[in-house]
Order: sequence, then C-alpha cells, then structure tokens
Amino acid sequence: MIEAQPGDVVTPGRSVVVLEAMKMQHPAASEVSGRIVRIDAVVGDTVDEGQPLAWLAPAADVGDVAETLDVDIDHIRADLQALRDRLWLTEDAARPAAIAKRHALGMRTARENVAAVLDPGTFQEVGALTIAAQKRRRTREDLHKNTPADGMAAGYGLVNGDLFDEEAARCAVLAYDYTVLAGTQGYFNHKKTDRVLEFAEHWKMPVIWFAEGGGGRPGDVDGGALIASSLDTTSFTTFARMSGVAPRIAVAAGRCFAGNAAFFGCADITIGVEGANIGMGGPAMIEGGGLGVFAPEDIGPAREQFANGCLDLLVADEAEAARASRQLLSYFQGRTGPGDCADQRRLRHLIPENRLRVYDIRAVISTLADTGSFMELRGGYGQGMITGFLRVAGRPLGVIANDPRRLGGAIDSEGAEKGALFLQLCDAFDVPILSLCDTPGFMVGPDSERTAAVRRGSRLFVAATTVSVPFLTVVLRKGYGLGAQAMAGGDLSASSTICAWPTGEFGPMGLEGAVRLGFKKELEALPDPVERDALFRKLTDQMYAKGRAEQVAEVLEIDAVIDPADTRDWLTRSLTACGPLPKRTGKKRPFVDVW
Repeated sequence: MIEAQPGDVVTPGRSVVVLEAMKMQHPAASEVSGRIVRIDAVVGDTVDEGQPLAWLAPAADVGDVAETLDVDIDHIRADLQALRDRLWLTEDAARPAAIAKRHALGMRTARENVAAVLDPGTFQEVGALTIAAQKRRRTREDLHKNTPADGMAAGYGLVNGDLFDEEAARCAVLAYDYTVLAGTQGYFNHKKTDRVLEFAEHWKMPVIWFAEGGGGRPGDVDGGALIASSLDTTSFTTFARMSGVAPRIAVAAGRCFAGNAAFFGCADITIGVEGANIGMGGPAMIEGGGLGVFAPEDIGPAREQFANGCLDLLVADEAEAARASRQLLSYFQGRTGPGDCADQRRLRHLIPENRLRVYDIRAVISTLADTGSFMELRGGYGQGMITGFLRVAGRPLGVIANDPRRLGGAIDSEGAEKGALFLQLCDAFDVPILSLCDTPGFMVGPDSERTAAVRRGSRLFVAATTVSVPFLTVVLRKGYGLGAQAMAGGDLSASSTICAWPTGEFGPMGLEGAVRLGFKKELEALPDPVERDALFRKLTDQMYAKGRAEQVAEVLEIDAVIDPADTRDWLTRSLTACGPLPKRTGKKRPFVDVW
C-alpha cells in the first residue's frame, strides 16, 4: 500500500510506505526530513530486504516542517469505550433495583464488603468480565446485565497497609454476590475461585472470604455433555489444602448453605453476622432428602452456631465483620508500635485476697493488653477456657486462660479441645502464646467422663507439647494437677518461661481434695463437726503454705514470682530473649484443626 505521492513532505518518523509481512502491516518510516520525488513501488509489489522504496529531496529544499502526528491523549477510542461500558455493568450502580433490595434488608453488597475489608485503591479484581454459563438459555445482554462477574467479586489487595509493609499486608479476598442468583456457585464462579485460591496458595497469601450463598448452581447449562457430576472442581481441595499455609478468615451473613458453608467451615477463623443461617444443606436439599420441610431461618441460626463452637465471632453486621477481619488478620501480620495500656498497678487488685473468691479473668487480660487489642475467639463455646489474641507493647500474642467463674477454672472436654485448636493456630502462623493459668485441674466425675474427657482432654497436652513458638506461662492463682501441666505446655518446665503472681499456689491436686483424701482417717476420727472443720482448715493452710508461689520458686519449679504490675515487662523481656523466629518457607503443620 502506497501511503504518499511524489511531492508530499515527509518529516522524521513519518511513514512513506507501508509494507505487509506475515499478515501484519509495517510502516517504512523516514529518518530525515525531505520532499518525496520518486516512489519505486506500487501496491502488490514483492520487495526484498534493503530494496529502495522512495526517494527524498534534501531537507534544505523544503525548509522547516512541523510535526504532523499530533495525538489527543484525552481521546477515548471506541474499543476502550466499549470496555468501559462492559465493566460498568459489573458495578453496583448498574443494577439499582437489586442493590436497593439488598440495602433494604440492612445488608451490604459483595463489592461493598470487599471495599470495607481492603485498603482503599488496592483491589485488583480477577474475572470481572465473567458471566453465568447460561448462554444456551439466556441472551448475552441479559447475562451481562444480571449475572455480572458470575456472582463473585474476587482478587487481591492490601489489608492494614498503614501498619505493615506490602508483603505483610497482602491478602486475597472473595465475596459471593447474593444479588446474583442468590450467591450460588456457578461454572465460571468456581473457575475464578480456583484461580484466586491457587494464586494465594502459591504466594502464601492470607484469604478473607465472604461466604454467603446458596451452594451449587444447577442452572449453568453451557457445559452440555462435557459436564456430568461437576464434582471434579478443585476449589474445595485447594482451600482445604491451604490450611497451615496462610491464615484464612470466613464471614457468613444472611444465608450460607451447602458448598458455601463447606468453604466457610474450612476456614481457620469463622465470623457470623447476627441473623445469619449456616448449614451444610439448605431447605431444598433437606426436603429433597426426605428429611422434612424447614424455613431457611430454622437451619443453623448464628446464635446456635456460636454456642456450639461453629463460630469464632458473632458480630452485629457486615461492617463489624469487616472491621473484625482486618483486626484478626493484623495479629498474623506482625508487630506494631508500642500501644497504650491501662495503669498496670490495677493488676495487683484484680484477684481477691480471699483465695476462694472468683474474679473476672477478662478484666485481667484487657488490663494486661495494649488498650483495645484483646479479641476473644469462640466465646460462646467451652467457656471455661478463654482463647483470643492481644498485643503487649505492640507484639501479637495468642492467649489461653482459665475462667474461675466456670467450673472453678477446671478444664472440661470442650475447653480442652478449644484450647488445643487455638494453640495449633498460633503455632502454625508464628504467634507466641501466653497462658494465664488458674485451674484446679481437669474436670472429673461420671458426667465429665461421658463426654470422652480422657481423649478430648488429652488433646491439650498433644497440642501444647508440639508448638515451636515461645510459650509464656503466668500462674495467676491455682496451678494444680494435670490441668496446670497442660496449661504450662506439658509440665512446669516445658514453658519458655514461667512465673507466678504472689497469689499463685501449686500442688499435685486441689488442696481441699488432697486434704480430704490424704487425711481421711484423721478427719473421720473426729465426731465433732466443729473440731473436724478446724482440723481440715489447719491441714489445708499447711498445704497452702507449702505450695505457695514463693516456696515453689525456691526449688526452681518456676522461674520467678513477680509483682503483677511488672507482668508486661516480664513478657516483653521474655519475648526478646527468645529472639526472632526463623522465617517459614513452608507449612509448619500439615493442617490446623477446624474443630
């Protein structure tokens, strides 16, 4: 194709002739200014490399020639405008009626949840242009308008980037869109899930997942004869395999059933919104299985799921869920600057002088922690064992603690399992552990044994003795029997460091029980109940004096007895002495229990 004629003025960089090779057009541009005086090629000619195509007069004959290829950098070409129009259909603003219906329920959209959990301007979306695999039954225009992103907003971004560097702040996020086919899992929806999860697994990236939705979608028909059971999707395999790779947080609001609930249950930390319903099968599946007819609200209500341990957190709404997700992730992201804390002298007075009087262990934890940093997990279940995260001088710690207001601090089956799971979680992601011990031991009795206490209680030993992060124990009051050993990492010498407050007391079993068993004959020999009670109190006081914290420290069964007000300093010095943990290159544990 000839692009110029003799007599045209050519400036440097302007094409004189356009050549076609391998079905591509290649402009032959001039390197100097000049006037075309002759062209030696016509359309259709085949030319060889180096063959002259056009001749120019010297630049002096043409004078100055202005640049002719001006470009308006603000101009939007038709192809770019078409892309913009298509992407706009994925935004909430393109579907005002559906979004208004969602907001009328007091709930957020998928994209609003993504925006709330990620730092502003950091979301890189994957698969925005996908639509439901239903072209055989619906028009493309209909699918563009009503099934944007195939019902899932997903991609990558930063969380808490103002506190941590970009490497620590990286996070994958997935959010089912309930306004699109009830948040169900379609063909391309699953393919997108696979793509994002495989990327997150490879690069060891945390995941936050808004899991609301109705499970698998039967209406995707485009696969035709190529799809039979749809059970070969790798999404569940990948997400389950990610256990121990990076922290995974799942949020359930509204209705979360079947496949969506399976993803939710595989997460390391689960957050439920008030009013949510979470179950491995929704109403249709239950009815189809001949198990009865139920309303969605009857299946796995959030308050029940919090009480039975399925939920780590129960929050008021999706806004609070997003805030909690960001805070939870921060404990795995590293150390922040030193935080404010309450007057530590308060710790001297939170445990009553009467050794039999209960107290509020959560007040102890909150006072000890950086202000506002304590976040309790699984608070509705196994309530005699407190588990959660806090910071001390900016350092993240996982805390386990006995609650003397529940069974006197005795460790029951639920509490042991709850504590064991939490220890695994901390160890898997290099969060040091603080154990606040005040227990008379493991719960005993026929009722306790009916809960399989022998096996379930032993899980706390197995988990505690296999962690490799610093394990710091502070005995607040009671440190008795096997329960105290488990709370200390297996035995009193197993902790990285162990200290006690002046209220600490130790023994192979609870003092009162030890006196009743060890001095049964002496007590029964006294028929007068007043005399018998006086002897009991005398023997108990003698045993208490022998097991007081200072006595135990004298024989180096614990490292020190400290002023409660110095506990934060004790912990920070201990963590400094332990030094930094080796950087992980793979999993520390094959997986972290979800129960």
